Amino acid sequence: MIGPDNPYVPKDIYGIESVEFYIFDIREKNSGKPIPINRKQEILEKYGFFQVKFFKEIPLETAAKEIGKIIRELGEKEHEGVVIKDPEMVLSPLKYTSSQSNCSDLRHAFKFYNETGRDYMLSRIVREGFQTVEWKENKAEFEKRCMQLGKSILGPLSESILSVKNGQRLYEEAKIRVKDLKTAAEFEDYLKRLGIDAIFEEPQLVGEEYLVIIKKINKSTNDKTQAIWQGETW
Repeated sequence: MIGPDNPYVPKDIYGIESVEFYIFDIREKNSGKPIPINRKQEILEKYGFFQVKFFKEIPLETAAKEIGKIIRELGEKEHEGVVIKDPEMVLSPLKYTSSQSNCSDLRHAFKFYNETGRDYMLSRIVREGFQTVEWKENKAEFEKRCMQLGKSILGPLSESILSVKNGQRLYEEAKIRVKDLKTAAEFEDYLKRLGIDAIFEEPQLVGEEYLVIIKKINKSTNDKTQAIWQGETW
């Protein structure tokens, strides 16, 4: 699910106005076995389904170099990365992300530092360490990566601390677009059942649909930051 009007992948990188479904794998019913890449593409083209961008099939001997080039180009556009797949889908897929994507994840993670799992944050920092060594970066490139990584951690963290100090509540904002307000009400009930504190703003009529802005309150980070400001130690 891709597009600005959904709470799952609210990125606008495919030029989608609202929300759309893109397919990246097709699996056999019951067994869950993935079908080969060529067969998948035949099915998608036959039925007109959207699919995530397919770059090309790359020989194993040149894969590392060519994928590295793709990752650098995607990073410049602030896109996430690629999933490397065996054409026959026998070997497990391998995800490879750009430095910009890692830092984008960290900006979000450290904004809500007490909600986000430590493994999530640590794994992205470790990716940066391995990538700078893998790419044999020179001093200037390494310094640039350090600056980018440091800002992605300290920037949102300090902003969150300052916001709580100024009496503001920290929240994540998402949007959904629905044809029936009943769907929005059911989604609100679903979040409540999950124990998520969310505020649904008044629906906005957009054409024949309703656009609903959702503010998810990050209670743990709010409470922890407020407690520290009041004298509690870390």
